[in-house]
Amino acid sequence: MINPQWLTTFKTLIETEHFTQTAELLNMTQPGVSQHIKKLEQACGYPLITRYNKQFEITEQGQLVYQYAQQQTLQYQLLINDLQTDSPYEGTCKLACSGSFALSLYPQLLRLQQQYPKLHFHLEAAPNHKILDSIENNTIDIGIVTQQPMNDLFETTIIGQEPLCLVFPLQYKDHDLTNELLTTCGLIDHPDAQYYLTKYFKHCGHHNLIDIKIEQLPMTSYINQLNQILIAVAEGIGFTVLPQSAIDHFVDKNRLYIAPPLALVTEQLFIIQKKYRHLPIRYQTVTSLLTSLCQ
Repeated sequence: MINPQWLTTFKTLIETEHFTQTAELLNMTQPGVSQHIKKLEQACGYPLITRYNKQFEITEQGQLVYQYAQQQTLQYQLLINDLQTDSPYEGTCKLACSGSFALSLYPQLLRLQQQYPKLHFHLEAAPNHKILDSIENNTIDIGIVTQQPMNDLFETTIIGQEPLCLVFPLQYKDHDLTNELLTTCGLIDHPDAQYYLTKYFKHCGHHNLIDIKIEQLPMTSYINQLNQILIAVAEGIGFTVLPQSAIDHFVDKNRLYIAPPLALVTEQLFIIQKKYRHLPIRYQTVTSLLTSLCQ
């Protein structure tokens, strides 16, 4: 790699056309300027100037090196300008959340982008563990998760909570919530179903459900696409458990029956980011949106 100090000296020399003026501008001695030019010529493998009578002419190779030096100066100035620009309404925000929360969040992000066209969003729907991995690897900057990470690598802020719903086909409306009912109906399984069911059975207030072995429930279908899970429930194939936001955005929710719990079961929502990573100010705009969305 060419020494940037040599390039600066050469660029200044070409623009002043004088060794003495170059030395004065760069606070160098004239022999120091000559030494920089000599080292630059050695690094490039070509003479960059032709000296005569205490003057010089730039060579063809020198013209190319001068143009390169100009480009480097321009790139440096652009970099400095970019470093000084930190707008709340410009740039790309990379974030991730659960698929159900994305149903509510993404339309709000689009409205924000319509209001501020220079503000762009990269949103990924992912489970909690993948969100944590993405933040740790710097592929995502902030995430919304339902479990507070134990790792002290992350900074977390609670922003709200969301109910979990046990959802049945409409024909099961007003049936008593029992082990027999769940077995008869069968489970529409999905990646978060076991975690959600464990939490729901433990906290919903129906004590007869606490000891249910989830792995022994008959599975009538499995799907890992959030927008497809409730289709199977609406068609009478089985029951499932999902956050309220997934049900709110389902087109045929009138064909669903949400079993009323004796005690509301909720998932806390946390914003997480790397603990010691300073994020651009535009993420404050996103955080404000997330907080208002969860109130």
